[in-house]
Amino acid sequence: MSTPQPVPPPQPQAPQPIIINNNVAASASAAAFAGGYGRRRQSAMVHLVLFLFTCGIGNIAYAWYISDWNKKRGL
Repeated sequence: MSTPQPVPPPQPQAPQPIIINNNVAASASAAAFAGGYGRRRQSAMVHLVLFLFTCGIGNIAYAWYISDWNKKRGL
């Protein structure tokens, strides 16, 4: 009969990596720009173009649209 093999001592586990998600502001603005999940913000460039081409009426419609979009999503 053969002798049993010695059991090696248990190895310590490597520590779990720490993941820091520090891009909240960037993702929020990117989501708002891309129409994703975030609060939509009023765009100054859109307001300027609408003011030039619609004499201010388009600004009211655009602001209402963005405000309504945010209210529907509870933002």
